[in-house]
Amino acid sequence: MTDCIFCKIVAGEVPAHVIVDEDEVIAIMDVGHVNPGHTLVIAKAHAETIMDLSEDVAARMFRVANRVAKALERTYEPDGMTILQANRPAGFQTVGHVHLHVLPRHHDDGVTLTWPGKNPPQDQLAAAAEQLRAVL
Repeated sequence: MTDCIFCKIVAGEVPAHVIVDEDEVIAIMDVGHVNPGHTLVIAKAHAETIMDLSEDVAARMFRVANRVAKALERTYEPDGMTILQANRPAGFQTVGHVHLHVLPRHHDDGVTLTWPGKNPPQDQLAAAAEQLRAVL
């Protein structure tokens, strides 16, 4: 995609600080750093969401995220780690190219992620699980 910033990074048209460069996945420092070490793991082939990826590429992304998280843990000794993958604007996705945020966290770093727990009854959860099993 010619207008996609991540495609331009993958193509070498836009500079980036690369941490990992594999056949199907790249990991770069996030220019919108939240905390030191904030890294993006990006599928090289353009896909908007994780649902558009093959299981293999999705697994490769998470394997790279795992390696990066371990490196961040050793390097920055954070209090915690957030690995976030968002899809479409309603799911908080801001760049229309699938990616993971690997974010070292520190107490009181100002990062929030909240949602209201709805606590549905067990029969609704059972029905939802049955629907999903049928589709899988």
